[in-house]
Amino acid sequence: MSQALFERASGGRHSAASAGTTPGEHVHPEVVEVMSELDIDLGGRRPRLLTRELAEGADVVVTMGCGDACPYVPGKRYIDWDLPDPKGRPIEEVRATRDEIARRVEALVEELDAAGPSSA
Repeated sequence: MSQALFERASGGRHSAASAGTTPGEHVHPEVVEVMSELDIDLGGRRPRLLTRELAEGADVVVTMGCGDACPYVPGKRYIDWDLPDPKGRPIEEVRATRDEIARRVEALVEELDAAGPSSA
């Protein structure tokens, strides 16, 4: 959700990559459903593993509660968004998580815009 919402909010001014410490085989159906409400199709996307190399390539690493499982790269800016995993949650809760991610992403994009072109 965060990558797709970031891409939409940034309008190509910044780039993002999404990865997790224990990625599933597919995007959770409840996530696909709530994102489709915003005309964002995640059905063809596949989760991937968060690697040190991926973190090294980022200007900002946004984590969502992965703690010590996330690779740490000295000198990188880390932001932790402590949000619930949508897997298996009722659609209303997944929708609320989506909306909270969207709010946080929009604030991050505004901050990045003020700093100049970059990636997250």
